[in-house]
Amino acid sequence: MIRQAAVAGQFYPAISEQLRAELSLYIDDSTERIPVIGIVAPHAGYIYSGKVAGAVYGAIEIPRQIVILCPNHHGVGTPAAISPAEGWATPLGTVPIAQELRQSMLAQAPALLAYDSLAHLYEHSLEVQLPFIQTLRPDAEIVPIALGFGDYASCEQLGNALAKAIAAHHEPVLIVASSDMTHYETAAEAKRKDEQAIRHFLDLDPAGLLQVCRSQAITMCGVVPATVLLVAAKALGATRAALVSYATSGDVTGDYRQVVAYAALTVA
Repeated sequence: MIRQAAVAGQFYPAISEQLRAELSLYIDDSTERIPVIGIVAPHAGYIYSGKVAGAVYGAIEIPRQIVILCPNHHGVGTPAAISPAEGWATPLGTVPIAQELRQSMLAQAPALLAYDSLAHLYEHSLEVQLPFIQTLRPDAEIVPIALGFGDYASCEQLGNALAKAIAAHHEPVLIVASSDMTHYETAAEAKRKDEQAIRHFLDLDPAGLLQVCRSQAITMCGVVPATVLLVAAKALGATRAALVSYATSGDVTGDYRQVVAYAALTVA
């Protein structure tokens, strides 16, 4: 079974030539690429967040195998849904599944992770990462996971399970957490709130990241994927994190009264 593209023609171009041309505007090939354990990358329409996503993908070494964690915007399916598909299609082709890594992750978290295609059926936040990966790492294989839970205990359980599976794996693995930042506030207020969340990420503080988003009503939709990423990264020996890029939809539209904000972050 191939998971077909659900948002091609909406969030990004459906015609491969147009998609490649647009991606070339966002990905900076001139920077030196660094090895990292994981990244946070945004998932809005490319016209809004493509430059931020391109900044982080262009800045890192991308290994062949990649775990992608995304929020479950539709609220359907199992709370920790691992895609049972054999591949994911985009206008640039089909990205195969890293089947051995997927099985290892399922074995490490059998009480939490479960096969489920429904959670992934219409979810855009994972799909929009793929064309960036396909452009920079054409031989990539992925493990797609959609997360619908919200408690820290589950974040910690899944993050540690991912770390164990990755540590035992025979080749490097990148973890991508798909997330936008504050939604539908002024650009100034979004920046004020997002700086609090970003500070906890830079401090390698997963519990603090989740807590501040809850207590300060920071509408970071992928805070759970980002929290799981930090738990896993720390278990894998991470010592530093960095902010690569930050922007808002107002930078494109010129309307700063009600924006969605985007951040690109690395952890290594």
